[in-house]
Amino acid sequence: MTVRRPVLGPTVTLAHGGGGKAMHDLIDEVFIRRFGSAGGREDQARLPLADLQSLGDRLAFTTDSYVVDPLFFPGGDIGTLAVNGTINDLAMGGAVPVALSCAVIAEEGLPIEVLERVAESMQRAAAAAGVAILTGDTKVVNCGAADKLFINTSGIGVIAAGADFRAERACVGDAVLVSGFLGDHGATILNARGDLALDAAIKSDTQPLHGLVQSMMGACPEIHCMRDATRGGLATVLNEFARAGRVCIEVQEERLPIREEVRGVCAILGLDPLYFANEGKLVALVPAKFAEAVLTAMHAHPMGVDAAIVGKVREAPTGVVTLRTRFGGERIVDMLIGEQLPRIC
Repeated sequence: MTVRRPVLGPTVTLAHGGGGKAMHDLIDEVFIRRFGSAGGREDQARLPLADLQSLGDRLAFTTDSYVVDPLFFPGGDIGTLAVNGTINDLAMGGAVPVALSCAVIAEEGLPIEVLERVAESMQRAAAAAGVAILTGDTKVVNCGAADKLFINTSGIGVIAAGADFRAERACVGDAVLVSGFLGDHGATILNARGDLALDAAIKSDTQPLHGLVQSMMGACPEIHCMRDATRGGLATVLNEFARAGRVCIEVQEERLPIREEVRGVCAILGLDPLYFANEGKLVALVPAKFAEAVLTAMHAHPMGVDAAIVGKVREAPTGVVTLRTRFGGERIVDMLIGEQLPRIC
């Protein structure tokens, strides 16, 4: 006897979120078909504690929501952002990511093909990172109540004994390291919206960073703090470090790895690349004596080949970030009041 697959129709309907057969068919055909059902079909995934305890002594837990516009862009889409972004939030605490959840809010009328493309992207990104998507949820809202598709992913990971990355640990003398070119994601999304019609070969840097973090930890047992520079970019992360650690952070403009295409976009619009979002770059403060060893480890990893030491931590003025310009001047790099670009991730 041949079992026929359900016919979902061309678009998402309110019935797909109503709890009945249509919803179960959507979940089976779009999500379980791609993510698998290793977590079972219960209302929660169940993870053996012994497996978690073998990785470390603390559980890391995070959640993030993704509302990027457009859904698809050079270098990625909302699905890859949802997986890599949550993995990176775990990694910035030194955690090895273990599992993710996926909650989808779809607008009535969204093409089923779009939902399938996004689910496929999520599965590819999760598989590449060695992380499982174990549980989730699907909701459908009326046409006009949302903009196409929103995704929330939560993640858990395990932090190895001894790892203690916190902004409060920023220390005078620390070196400031970034893992590669800055602002690629922000420039890509801005260009993908079509308002500029620029012929710029830029793509998003969305990628998982937990492997790079583990390499860095192997080179330096005393990393003080680490963040991925997403919304608000490098400038926001450094201000968070400076304020939490009650230190001053100085960066050298000439050392900042920024592509000429990104500089060009910023020059046209009068924007500052220091505030442009990234989705696959980290910023770390490490003791100066370990800086070169960490940089070498980063260069040896595919996600850190363009890493650079871009500044240092000073004592005063506390809570301030300064930029030493190419011309020898100095200016304060403050935290933005709002966002340069909304719906960037």
